[in-house]
Amino acid sequence: MTTPVAVTTRSSPAEKLGGSMAGQESSFPAPHAQFRGRCRRLGGLQPSCPELRTELNLLLDQLISENYSGAEIRPEEICTLLTQASRLVPPSQEHLVVKLCQLIHQLLNQLQVIVDEPTLDTLVSYTCQALYSCSPWTHPEVLLAMSALVYANGPQCKRHLPELLGPSGLLMRYSAPSQPDMELRQAAVHCMSSLCMGLPGKPCLEQPYRGVCFKTFLQTLQCPRPPEGDDIVYCMMNLADSFLLCNTSTSHAEVPPVLYPAPLSQYDSVTVVKSSTAAPQDTPEAEQEEEVPWAGQEVVPTRGQASDRWSPRVQLVSGATPSPSWKKGSSDSEVSDPEGGMQGKIRLYQARVRLSSLHCFLSLLKCVEKRVLFGYWSSFLPDAPTPGSASTLTLLTIVLKDPSPKVRAGSLQVLSALLDGSRGFLSTAEDVSVPRQAFTPLSATLAASLRELHRSLSLALLAESSPHTLTQVIKCLAHLVCNVPYQRLRPGLLSPLWKQIRPYIRHRDVNVRVSCLTLLGALVSAQAPLTEVAQLLKSGDGGGASEEGPCWLLQLCMCLVTKPRDGAHSDSDSATSPAHRNGPAVLALMVKGYFSLVHNSLLELGHLCNRCLGEEDAYIQLHGSKLLQELGSAITQLYRAEGDSCLPLPQVSRCVVQFWSNVLNGPLTAALQDELHPTLQTSACDALASILPQAFSQLPDKSQVMCMTMLLGLTYGGNSAAAVRALGVYVLFPCLQEDVMFVVDAANAILACLTDCSSNVRTMAAWSLGNLADTLIVNMSEVSDLLLLKMLTAATQASRDKDRVKSNAVRALGNLLYFLGPEQIVRPQFSSPIEEAMHALTSTVCSDVTMKVRWNACYGLGNAFRNPSLNLGSASWSADAFSALTGAVASCRNFKVRINAAAALSVPPLRQNYGDAAQFARVWQALVEALEGSVDSADFLEYRYSSSLRTQLCQALLHLLSLCQPEDLAGLTPSLSGHVGSSLVQHLTEDGSPAAEGKDGAVLQGRVQVASEALVRLREFSGQTHADTLVDFLEDVLRSLPGDRSAPF
Repeated sequence: MTTPVAVTTRSSPAEKLGGSMAGQESSFPAPHAQFRGRCRRLGGLQPSCPELRTELNLLLDQLISENYSGAEIRPEEICTLLTQASRLVPPSQEHLVVKLCQLIHQLLNQLQVIVDEPTLDTLVSYTCQALYSCSPWTHPEVLLAMSALVYANGPQCKRHLPELLGPSGLLMRYSAPSQPDMELRQAAVHCMSSLCMGLPGKPCLEQPYRGVCFKTFLQTLQCPRPPEGDDIVYCMMNLADSFLLCNTSTSHAEVPPVLYPAPLSQYDSVTVVKSSTAAPQDTPEAEQEEEVPWAGQEVVPTRGQASDRWSPRVQLVSGATPSPSWKKGSSDSEVSDPEGGMQGKIRLYQARVRLSSLHCFLSLLKCVEKRVLFGYWSSFLPDAPTPGSASTLTLLTIVLKDPSPKVRAGSLQVLSALLDGSRGFLSTAEDVSVPRQAFTPLSATLAASLRELHRSLSLALLAESSPHTLTQVIKCLAHLVCNVPYQRLRPGLLSPLWKQIRPYIRHRDVNVRVSCLTLLGALVSAQAPLTEVAQLLKSGDGGGASEEGPCWLLQLCMCLVTKPRDGAHSDSDSATSPAHRNGPAVLALMVKGYFSLVHNSLLELGHLCNRCLGEEDAYIQLHGSKLLQELGSAITQLYRAEGDSCLPLPQVSRCVVQFWSNVLNGPLTAALQDELHPTLQTSACDALASILPQAFSQLPDKSQVMCMTMLLGLTYGGNSAAAVRALGVYVLFPCLQEDVMFVVDAANAILACLTDCSSNVRTMAAWSLGNLADTLIVNMSEVSDLLLLKMLTAATQASRDKDRVKSNAVRALGNLLYFLGPEQIVRPQFSSPIEEAMHALTSTVCSDVTMKVRWNACYGLGNAFRNPSLNLGSASWSADAFSALTGAVASCRNFKVRINAAAALSVPPLRQNYGDAAQFARVWQALVEALEGSVDSADFLEYRYSSSLRTQLCQALLHLLSLCQPEDLAGLTPSLSGHVGSSLVQHLTEDGSPAAEGKDGAVLQGRVQVASEALVRLREFSGQTHADTLVDFLEDVLRSLPGDRSAPF
């Protein structure tokens, strides 16, 4: 049996030493305590003290020697100290003035303090006095202190601005191009930069002085470096100017007529490495290269550090790689200077200048309109392969030849900003036709520029080794693909790009892989479907066509979703990865444009949607719901395209029914009930609305009831906009139109949403109400008078809402007025709502609203005219309705409104519907005037509708001729003679040429039939006044129209 041993704890010598050192450190006063002690000593000094100069010299040295980073010093204490010191240090004591200026710069920069207005006024006056009275050797330090004082304080310096930035101001004199001292000029420019700097939510320097600074910055950038100037100082000054232009790009300044590019010989020269034993990756210059900000990084000009008077504040990202290995001898990280790091430091500052210029350019792109920038494209983008030289410098030259990967990334970001949103301007590019020899059109120049962009970016993709810059290359390619009109260009641009991007899908860097998915999504969504992309999707890994088996991109995206962490390149330890999230998004784009290539995998895609909807990540759930929505829309379009289905109809039907059965039995119902994610709820409702109607009728009853119940319940919940829109789709399903209970429930839900406080919900409800009214007309369903009255009243009230609601409300009004039966119209409770509904339609046609609302109102009036029970012609509202339509058809500047108004005027089937002879003549005259004005339009965009307008007007005129009575002849004949009559004959017969007969044969034959019937009726009026004029007019028309010429006229 062993005896337990007592264990004692003993302190080690290191612990004792650490404890004693901790005790010694605790005995030292903190920096803020020392600062306050010296402030008290300084405050006790008086100008009359005999040892004032010695004491001031000692205190200033002690204050300057301290490091105040992180010290708890209040701004009020700093302002008090600096104000007291400025009173004690006279401008005649130049050494003390310099030390005070150094103290001002150090305190304000280390503690990031912006002085208050009284202190600012005192110290700026002091520094201005020092510039006037002190020797020139002190001026850089004084300007440096002034720069720290006025930082973000420009608006508070109103009293000193004329002295500083006036025509003969101090800063204007020191920053002038004629200033020989580069260091003094740099300090003046930095001081102007601090005046221009603004903080979020705070006022900036007023515009006149801001424009003066902007002009100075431009002059500084345009001036060449003096032969005796310091390269580093010159680079730092240009660096500052580039940053400043980023903050003053909205200013207006005179632009010189000619801009000469700076020589960029470093792009073509190769530095010879003399020392083979140097390790470039471990040199100090390599570490300095990491400080160069890359494109997309936050770069904010800040006050200077203790080791540098002014430098950009940069948020660095770990893992940045040096320049690619193929740029031998020209990387910033490689050092060949045997005398030290001076050449490396110069290259570093040169790279910073170039990158700052690109950031300035990027800020300019955000401020200038795209149409203005498009005129300068030729200055930044080539239209043909050119050797890299100073005379042909473009953004692509920087992308391909700049030694700094961050500068290359910055150039790519600028190029992406140029390409973004340029689709409308690039749509004119074309090179499929035979090129002209006499001149080069703009379309060919743009096409050549786009081809050069593809070629250069493909080269950059192959040559780039920096992961971050490689990501920028791929993103830039995605912007390019999204904006190029490939249908107007010769094929072959996308095939090389497609083959080059495939190896990067398995890149070790996750950002590169995600950007590859972004580019692939752009490729499958650009003007889809493209024959070239379809062939690329069919090709296998070896590049040959593979008609059997699923598409390789489909396999890739499904693998990313189902096996996100398989393989050697897992993105992170999290459950989901960026590539995992982007896989369903690319699939949705591919389904939307190339469903014929993935329809064989419909059931697998359904399981994939269920898997995405079952994930915990809401982002993946949302993309799974979007994919499901695109699948439903693609299936519906496949059925609508007659004869274009890739599979026999019964087989497709069974597959589709099974697809939706699996989806509805999956986690979609949980997504519909997820109130924590309203966006997911909305997308799930849209997915339910995309069900094929034929497939919905074959679903089990429980699945149908589930869909209807969920949507009806959601209309009364928090996400009613998407639910009521889905109900508007369901009321058009043939299998549900006969379900009276569902129609009634849907109507009540829609009426409830029409009173919602959200305009988006009311817009969707009005659209659904219009669809519901269409359903009532098609099936003539029996609806209770109370519900019908509610629908009519609600639609009338909605017609007074915003334009988005009104456009569908007037459509619903026309359908409901058409649906009303004789038994409802004669009831007293309907008389007032009918009057209000017709007044709403007529006032909307005449009102100053959007054109879509007006043409829907004309369409609604046309539907109302189809109801014979409304007593059109004798009702009190008839005159207002015809007046509104005739005014619209004759004077509205929008041709689509005119077309719908003319169509409405040709609806009444009986002559009595048009009222008396005077009103009939007004309708005729309005149609004649509209036909005469159909060739004149102030808006060129309306010209494409002129042919349809003339066709509709001719149909309406012939319809009136077929209904006219003897008492109407006097009102019609004035427009049938002379120049107007000849013009009418020409318009009525202009489509009777053989070329148009095959295109509009049915329309022309119908016109012949109507004119012939009208001629027969008018011959019955033989002997009546003006009857012969109409007969002669119709005979002239029929002679020019195609038809049976054997019939005697």
